[in-house]
This record gives sequence, structure tokens and C-alpha cells, in this order.
Amino acid sequence: MNLASVSLAYLRSRPLSTALVIVLLALGIGTITLVMLVTAQLEDRMQRDARGIDLVVGAKGSPLQIILSAIYQLDVPTGNIPLTQAREIAQHRAVKQAIPLAMGDSVRGWRIVGTRHDYLAHYGAQPAAGRLWEKPMEAVLGAEVAAATGLTVGATFAGAHGISDAGGAEHGETPYVVVGVLARNGSVVDRLVLTAVESVWAVHEEHHGAAGHEVDDSERELTALLVRYASPLAAAILPRYVNANSQMQAASPAWETARLFSIVGVATDVLRAFALVLVLSAGLSVFVALYHALEERRYDLAIMRTLGASRGRVMTLMLFEAVLLALAGAAIGIAAGHLAAEAVGHALRAARQVEITGWLFLPEVLWLFALAAGVGVLAGALPAWRAYRTDIARTLAQG
Repeated sequence: MNLASVSLAYLRSRPLSTALVIVLLALGIGTITLVMLVTAQLEDRMQRDARGIDLVVGAKGSPLQIILSAIYQLDVPTGNIPLTQAREIAQHRAVKQAIPLAMGDSVRGWRIVGTRHDYLAHYGAQPAAGRLWEKPMEAVLGAEVAAATGLTVGATFAGAHGISDAGGAEHGETPYVVVGVLARNGSVVDRLVLTAVESVWAVHEEHHGAAGHEVDDSERELTALLVRYASPLAAAILPRYVNANSQMQAASPAWETARLFSIVGVATDVLRAFALVLVLSAGLSVFVALYHALEERRYDLAIMRTLGASRGRVMTLMLFEAVLLALAGAAIGIAAGHLAAEAVGHALRAARQVEITGWLFLPEVLWLFALAAGVGVLAGALPAWRAYRTDIARTLAQG
């Protein structure tokens, strides 16, 4: 019989202890896998959505809230900013590009964002069907919005006041016409309904009874500006200028996302530490199981020695069993971690948040097999050494 068959036969003869060790290892490895998958995808998607945006200008309030609402569409805006002041910032010599955003409505929980075609160009979004909007009250759907709502080119819909799932009163008197559906590109655009800024103004002017007479630009508002600097020097000039000379507030995506990740990092570090405790507990269980098994199998091991098995082979047998247990726990844990990540992603998709998938392969996950094998070797080292030093004659004499 070879090592594998002998080890498997022994492990099958003690299903309860074997299952306990594997479950403990799987819980630890699975937790680490889940944390790795979720954090890697969140960081990648947040960096992708913020790439190329140097500054966000919004209403005074929390800078982090401004970033989350304007770039990631994950929070409510801090308020609106006057159009005249937004134009002044957009025309500043330190600004290379300023993309306006006008928000406040939704359709079936999906946000309606008024902007320019520059916004789509920034994220490299292209129509998969139809075309981009050319006039007010024409809308383009992100891929996730189209899939969830079933709306297609030519359909009409009415926006509802507010950006929460519950929404508010519908603006039935000013319906939108779907003129295009965007191809999925993995950015925030997938989760939005996009239209001209003038569409958002028209809807709210009608809602507030301002339709029928011309509204002055001094009365109009935007929600935020996404700004690109004209030069590196602008980073020192523009935020201070905005904060000191207007009713608006400047927020740096790089600074705020770093602060957010530092906050989230504490939670992920705690989860990793908890997972490592589970892995070490499983290693201790392997050690206890093998140590007791050695006492029960001393006679069997002595018989193996008399049948020609060398000391090294007996020692290798004990180590092999420990590593086999560890690798089995790691394999099950990694599979469970991927399934858990997919479940988290499903929950986030249902909540119309950042997309996470469990069907992503990270090369770093392979190191978890090495971690598990190392724990197995450490746990099996002492029992294996005792097996190596077994005195055949004394063991057989004791029976």
C-alpha cells in the first residue's frame, strides 16, 4: 500500500475528528479568501471609477459624502450648487475639464443623472443599442439598469423624486424616452440612467410650476462638478480657491478614498486576524488528533516497521496525513470563500451597489494552500518525530 491509501484509510476510520479539523481549516481559509476577493474588487472598481478625476466640487458638507455620491453613486448628495458659481469654477485657468452632474430623481431605484457626453467618454462607455441623447428628455440606460428594468430603446418612463429605492412622487407629466442602452464596461455608468442636464432642470421646473416662463440661469443648480486639473500646480490652487471664494466645497477623490480604505482596512484586518486564529486552531486540532492517533497506532506502526517500512517512511506517513488534512481544508475553504463572495455580490447587486463576483481568480489565493500546508507540517512535526523514534521491540512486547 502507498502513503496515500494508508493515510486515507486511517482518516476515513475516524470521520468525526477528520471532519472537525477540515471544517476549522475551511472556515479560516474561507474567511481569508472572502476578504481577499471583496477587498481586491472594491479597490479595483473604486480606483477605476475615480481614475482621471482630480477634484469633485459639491455643496458644503462631508467631503467623503461628496465623493461617494458624485463619483461612486453610493450616497446622497450634500445638496446643490449654483449654476453660476459652477460655471465660474469650470472656466478657471486651473481647470482642464469640468463635467457637470445634476441628480435628484430615480427610476425604480436606479439613479437618473443629468450630464454631458463627456461623462460617457471619460468612462469609455459606448451604446450597445440605439444612440446617445441629443435633446432634453432623451435618456440612455446603463447595462445593469436595462437588465433590471426591462426597458429597451423606444420605451418611455417617468422619473420619481428622490434617489432611494422607495422613491417619491413620479414626474408623470415629463416622461423620458429611452434612445440607447450602453454596453457593460464595469464602471459606475452601468448602474445609471443618463440624460442631459437640461432634462433634470425641465423635470423639476415643471414639478415646481415654473414651466411656461423662462427660468434664469441664476436660479438653476447642479449637484456636482467632476474636475480635471490643467496642471500639477492646480492641486495647490483650486481647492483653496473653491473653499474660500464660493458656497461650494472641494473634495479630493485620492485623499478621501485613501481615508475610506484606511477605515475599511481596520475591519478587514480584524477579519484576517480572526481567520488566522481559526487556521491556527485547526492546526492545533491536527496536532492533537495526530498525537493521540500515534498512541493508538504505535503497534500498527511497529508492525509496518517489521514488514520493511523504514523510519523515514513512517515519519513521512504522519506528515503526509497532516498535510493531506490541511490541503483538504484549504481546498474546501477556498471554494467556500468564492461562493460567499458570489453571495455578497448578489446582495450588493440587489441593493444596486458596487458589483462583486465570486468567479474571479486571484493568484494570491494559491498562497493559502502554502499556508495550510505549512500549518499541517508544523502540526504533524512532533507526532512524526515520535513515530520516527518508535522502539519496535518494546512496542511489540507491550502489545
